[in-house]
Order: sequence, then C-alpha cells, then structure tokens
Amino acid sequence: MLQKPPTPGFEDLLDSAQQHALHLELRDVYAVGEEREVFEAFLRDGSVPADDSEFWSGWLPLVERTVARGVKVLRARVVSEPVTDYIRFEHAITDANVRAGEQVRWLSRRRASTFALPGNDFWLIDDRIVRWNIFSGDGQALEPDHTDDPSAVKLCAEAFRAVWDLATEHADYRI
Repeated sequence: MLQKPPTPGFEDLLDSAQQHALHLELRDVYAVGEEREVFEAFLRDGSVPADDSEFWSGWLPLVERTVARGVKVLRARVVSEPVTDYIRFEHAITDANVRAGEQVRWLSRRRASTFALPGNDFWLIDDRIVRWNIFSGDGQALEPDHTDDPSAVKLCAEAFRAVWDLATEHADYRI
C-alpha cells in the first residue's frame, strides 16, 4: 500500500502559488499556542502587536513577497454573531494582514446557510492543492493534511467563492 506523502510545509506551498492562495476560516475560537500572550494582552487592554513585532515576523514578510510576485492572497472568515472574544482579536489584528497585501472579508455564519462548506479550514493554492488546517475541539492546532483530489479542490473553490461573494470587506465589517 502506498503511503501518503507528508503535507508540504506552508511556506513551500505559498511559495509555489502562481495565481492565488485562498484561505477560508470557519471557527469562532482558536487556541494557537504562539498567539496566547498576544491574545491575553488584547483581552486585558485591547493592545495589538506592531507589524514589526516577533508575532508577525514569519507571516507578514511571506505575504508581502507572495503578493509582490503577483499572487493574490485572499482570506475569508465565516463568523458567528455576536462574535467571540477571539474573533474580536482577529478583527483587531487584521489591519496588519491587509497592509501586507492580503485581501480579507468577513461573513456572518447566518448568511452562509445556503451553500456547502467543508468541515475544516483550508488553504487552496491555485485550484490544485488543498491544505486542511485541522483543529481540536478546543481550538488547538493539530497536524495539517492535504489533498489534490479534484472533488475536494472543487468543493473548496466553490465554497470559498460563495463566501467571498457574500462577505464584507474588512474595512467595512463592524463587530
């Protein structure tokens, strides 16, 4: 039996993108370890990390160089309303994503009831490979997975575009 190859590293996937990297987020709470201190500071006093902080050191330069190559980096978030504290945090830090070149939109979960969404967050690279971001029930990041199965790629492409078309631009979304 053939063993499935390991999931490509995220930086390698983004570096391989030629047209677009589409990210759909579906959870209302994440508990990603490297965000803990920044999230707790936000809850205490509303502070957000500066663009040149250690928090952003890996992500923002990767987005900037990807966008500089002409690749569109689009992120759509489906959120329950009223939003959770974590979504308030994500909204507050998203200006940094936008300054780096990401386009970000928000969609109320209530408006997402009429189309199919996959069971996990994902990145879709050039409509050819899906990287599933897998999380535990309490929001801890688990080992990611990936597929190039045409039916999964199609589901993700259609889901992303359905969300994107209904979603509100970050600058206009009020929490």
